[in-house]
Amino acid sequence: MNRRAIIKSVVFGILVLLFSVPSAESAEEGLVIKMATLAPEGSSWIKQFNTMNAEVMEKTKDKVRFKIYPGGVLGDEKDMMRKVQIGQIHGAALTTGGLVALFKEIDVVHIPFFFQNYGEVDYVLKKMGPSFKKGLEDNGYILLGWAEAGFIYLMSTTPISSVADLKKAKVWIWHESPLAKAIFNEAGVAAIPLSATDVLVGLQTGMVQVVYAPPTAAIALQWFTKVKYITDVPLSYIGGGLVVRKDIFKRLPESFQNIILESFQRHLDQLKIVTRQENQEAIKVMEKNGVKIVTPQQDQVAEFKRLSDTAIAHFANQTFSTKVLADVTAYLENYRKGRR
Repeated sequence: MNRRAIIKSVVFGILVLLFSVPSAESAEEGLVIKMATLAPEGSSWIKQFNTMNAEVMEKTKDKVRFKIYPGGVLGDEKDMMRKVQIGQIHGAALTTGGLVALFKEIDVVHIPFFFQNYGEVDYVLKKMGPSFKKGLEDNGYILLGWAEAGFIYLMSTTPISSVADLKKAKVWIWHESPLAKAIFNEAGVAAIPLSATDVLVGLQTGMVQVVYAPPTAAIALQWFTKVKYITDVPLSYIGGGLVVRKDIFKRLPESFQNIILESFQRHLDQLKIVTRQENQEAIKVMEKNGVKIVTPQQDQVAEFKRLSDTAIAHFANQTFSTKVLADVTAYLENYRKGRR
């Protein structure tokens, strides 16, 4: 082989090393699967994750372990998934808003005023779960387990009880939420897009006056320290899930895959109970810290719902399909009629 051929061979080998995706990082303890999340250190989610990780390590005899990057240190959900795609990490804990980027049909669970309580949520997700999991897998990701953030509420520096109030305020919108954008557009609200990690600064500087999140998230992200009001109307449900690249996960022995799936979903089911309790407690904590409850009139709530229904009618098939919407609506109607 001549000098030129040797150089080309070496360069090619370097490029392969640079651009190939690693399966899972090798370490003395075994295989390390790297995950990212917005959940901050010390939160219930991180505590539960550490428990899951310890259990997986024990049952695989230290052949598999997970490394978590908490608190958005790797950026927002869009940044996390970009790092997953290029192989810097192997998976992430995402809200259903983040999961929509991987499988658009999941966006159907975000429809405002769709669910009235957690019983409805649990029933519909049980029915739709298998198709959601398959959709994620078909797009290259394994769902390790469902989690949730809960129902989201408007929080603001100025009281918000009506659509008219929203139009006068600087409203934040998560830039990865096309459904919320469609509804705000229908309402004539010029929302300001920011990543979740930039919202606190936006509230501090007055760039935004209205944000929305589950109460526990508002506390964990410290948003509640910059708002004065919370509107007592659950807008929509936001779930979550922990996903890992399919090509990474499938390289593990099947016995290890089963251990991870069983352990993660069992612990995430327990976390869901904790999350619901913490959301109730979080509202009380916010009140104790001076945040006032705003209770809209029934006609004001009805106006919000009309806008949502109109936006959904225009929005269907842009993310979730009309078929999935029909399926979820049928399940919900059956539940409410006691046909379970």
